[in-house]
Amino acid sequence: MTEAAPVISAKNVWKLFGPNPKSYLGSMESNRSFEDIRKDGYIAGVKDVSIDVGRGEMLVIMGLSGSGKSTLVRCFCRLHEITGGTIEVEGQDIMSLGQKELIDLRRRKMGMVFQSFGLLPHRTVLENVAFPLEMRGQERHTRRERALEVIELVGLAGREDYFPRELSGGQQQRVGIARSLVIEPDIWFLDEPFSALDPLIRREMQDEFLRLQGILGKTVVFITHDFDEALRLADRIAIMKDGAVEQCATPGEIVMNPATEYVRKFTEDIDKARVVTVGALARASAHTAAADGNALDSEATIQGLARQLINDTRAFMPVQDKGGALLGTIKRQDALDLLLGAEG
Repeated sequence: MTEAAPVISAKNVWKLFGPNPKSYLGSMESNRSFEDIRKDGYIAGVKDVSIDVGRGEMLVIMGLSGSGKSTLVRCFCRLHEITGGTIEVEGQDIMSLGQKELIDLRRRKMGMVFQSFGLLPHRTVLENVAFPLEMRGQERHTRRERALEVIELVGLAGREDYFPRELSGGQQQRVGIARSLVIEPDIWFLDEPFSALDPLIRREMQDEFLRLQGILGKTVVFITHDFDEALRLADRIAIMKDGAVEQCATPGEIVMNPATEYVRKFTEDIDKARVVTVGALARASAHTAAADGNALDSEATIQGLARQLINDTRAFMPVQDKGGALLGTIKRQDALDLLLGAEG
């Protein structure tokens, strides 16, 4: 995550469901477990979560059904009123906003895509995509031009006059993505947007999503229950269980250093060489200054460099970042152990 101030900052956030949640939270003993709270007649949808999302970051929130991931994201955009804690968006406490200010914030800053496409069946692709601009009261010609730009961006040029029923599932989801982008949001919330798609189309949509993010550089909060999807997309992954965040870290850190037994079980079947980057293994040491030869790209995975690692003879190999700055070295044998361990 960048050093700049976070776009979203959640501190000690609680969302309790029950008869009198604020009163209960105020009198609740510390360290009450999810089960203890449930026995008291409440459900901890979000349990004391503190997390920041940096500008341009893609944070993937994952967990099993009922873990709290969708509830947390709905708290981020105040579709749920939180029971305790604070949530700031670009430094502004969103709990202090009146209804008009909140609607304005969502319309100006936030785009949302959900598992259900939610398209208007009697409107064309163009009319569906332009709909948020129509709700803003934007002039017809202007909103048409903007909608056409976004339709082209998501690869649907030529289908502007199709109706949703004439599109495949993947194409319908592209319309949903285009509709969320047409307002040019700074923050993009996606709640399991690809889970209803078959595996091949899902993979294509992930590729498309990564392409769009490469162009647009949005701040993204993406919900999934699919660990492979999280590994493909995330800058960081937050794994949730019983309303709490068990661990929030880069994919490589989670795979190599799971913080809890629950996270370890999530990661135990993952091919670590496919996930762990060279940068995650790089260490500054006495070998750094002495390391010679071509440096490895810190963002490349161990699996991606398999052939080079096998054929190279250097015991220690230099690693550099995007800008060419030397980060340290990796011990070749450590990388090989990870590679061969994954294959074995």
